[in-house]
Amino acid sequence: MWLPCGCTSKYVASSFARRILASHLHVSGRSRCNVAAFMPEAAGFEGVSGRAALRELSVSNSESFWAAVARHRLSWSIPFHTVQDCDLSRGKIKWFEGGKLNVSVNCLDRHVHTCPERVALIWERDERGSEMKYTYRELLEMTCRVGNLLRRHGVKRGDCVTIYMPTCPLAVASMLACARIGAAHNVVFAGFSADALAERIRDAQSSTVITVNQGVRGGKVIELKKTVDTAVESCPTVKQVFVAMRTDNPVTMTARDIAMEEEMLKEDVVCEPAVMNSEDVLFLLYTSGSTGKPKGLVHTQAGYLLYAALTHRYVFSYHDGDVFGCVADIGWITGHSYVVYGPLANGATTVLFESTPIYPDPGRYWDMVERLKINQFYGAPTAIRLLLKYGDQWVNKYDRSTLKTLGSETGGICIAPRPSDPDAEIVPGMAMRPFFGIKPVLIDTEGELLTSNNTSGALCMAQPWPGMARTIHNNHQRFIETYFQPYPGYFFTGDGAYRSEEGYYQITGRLDDVINVSGHRIGTAEIEDVVNQCPAVAESAVIGYTHSIKGQGVYAFVVLKKGIDVKEADLSRQLNGMVSEKIAKYASPDFIQFAQRLPKTRSGKIMRRVLRKVVESDLEGLGDLSTLDDPAAVQEIIQGHEKLLSKNRP
Repeated sequence: MWLPCGCTSKYVASSFARRILASHLHVSGRSRCNVAAFMPEAAGFEGVSGRAALRELSVSNSESFWAAVARHRLSWSIPFHTVQDCDLSRGKIKWFEGGKLNVSVNCLDRHVHTCPERVALIWERDERGSEMKYTYRELLEMTCRVGNLLRRHGVKRGDCVTIYMPTCPLAVASMLACARIGAAHNVVFAGFSADALAERIRDAQSSTVITVNQGVRGGKVIELKKTVDTAVESCPTVKQVFVAMRTDNPVTMTARDIAMEEEMLKEDVVCEPAVMNSEDVLFLLYTSGSTGKPKGLVHTQAGYLLYAALTHRYVFSYHDGDVFGCVADIGWITGHSYVVYGPLANGATTVLFESTPIYPDPGRYWDMVERLKINQFYGAPTAIRLLLKYGDQWVNKYDRSTLKTLGSETGGICIAPRPSDPDAEIVPGMAMRPFFGIKPVLIDTEGELLTSNNTSGALCMAQPWPGMARTIHNNHQRFIETYFQPYPGYFFTGDGAYRSEEGYYQITGRLDDVINVSGHRIGTAEIEDVVNQCPAVAESAVIGYTHSIKGQGVYAFVVLKKGIDVKEADLSRQLNGMVSEKIAKYASPDFIQFAQRLPKTRSGKIMRRVLRKVVESDLEGLGDLSTLDDPAAVQEIIQGHEKLLSKNRP
């Protein structure tokens, strides 16, 4: 008998295996067989006769569902005794307590035991046609060498290693090596500036950094080691930097730098895995916040790995033997989950894409699909929008017959068109269906639940799931304030959503001050902080606007200090340079509008809603302006916007 939701489940693995077998022998009816073939764990659930019933059970009896899936899909050193201990009102999330395991063993060793020569990674290097393949055995050996190297140089269980590398096999091995020895990793996107990297190193308190001499992307060489050198000057915690060689070009090495590949050759190919608790930290990943300071979201071992593996298999209809191609950078959560952990936990062949969608031409993706025989392709919406302007000829030029799934989204997956019945409809542009165990709700501005369809509201989750972040590093209060306080008792995603007549969900955009530029989430406050550091600037307001290629662009309103005499074009260049240096090039404003003043409430708060409407040319939707301190400020902003647009028209 499965325990009802809310009780503590204490079944051991052997008991579960017997239960599955006993249930399987008594399965009757074709649909029951079909759902068990789709998800073997379903054979253990009484009365589940189809995918819809399985999804319903995963929500109504989530403990039983997640317990069965966790026991079946992860290899445990010691089984867990408590499925979940969560309280959304307090931001408390714990899954699979008592359980012990090692993530790298789940991603590598268990596959090496059964199929050591299966290809784990296909590295699609920047140079087209020069891909390299690594088997599970080779990846395990590389991971063990890195793990032993880190241990020999003093990296201990619980330490945090910062990784600043392009998407490449050694970056994956470095992530898995951290997991193997019990250290957390903090992967920083290799497009971030030295200042942004330094801030993340300091917050994570890393003493060890792993990087490469240079990156190569879109035919250009990127000086990553130089960026690290600049960053660590302001990071007193950093004691050592491991430097791998992506190119043959030598770089200046200091006393703290270690030649990584050279030292790896001295290490054994066997590395004893640490036995980790389910809720030990697996990694930190910094995401942009609306307060200006990036927040280090913490993900833990078992729950994260299970959710990444399950969504990888069922959202993308992955089957054993498929070649999975997610073109995200490993520096983002999509890359962590669907380039590294999800595919490797499932024993998949996963593609590491180092280049850009238009190098050396706009056919790069489809050439890769044909050449590598990719079965599932997962790309960013920005890249797809970019390719649209080049027409269909680049797509039609290549054989795409191996493709079974074509997906586009950003971030973690909780709502997606699949899994669903094989003949169920897919509506373009809609997230559609909640995943197993996910219970979305829409809430209005008064905090009331919206129960009808054909309605919009704030997208929240009514119950926890294993893949949730657990906290913000060193700032649990901020975690609570960001995700749990806006709608008490619910997890707030930060997005607005629309629920159609059919009950399908469509994400309508961010509700906070975070914008998404080419798949990179950036807090508007972060950009404002940099702009405001300019001696000529009195204040600024940054908003996102709809961009046909990037999804969202950056639009900055800037008020200068009195008495400043400077050419606007020169100052614009200076401000863009500052943002590029302090954050990253993608965060630089597309438009900078200089204004005498910004529209504010009587209490002095900038009315960003009004600025957004002006930039969107939705003057009818300006709404209630009764709280404005000086309504004339809005007219000045409108006129300035029109003037800026006319200047930039071809």
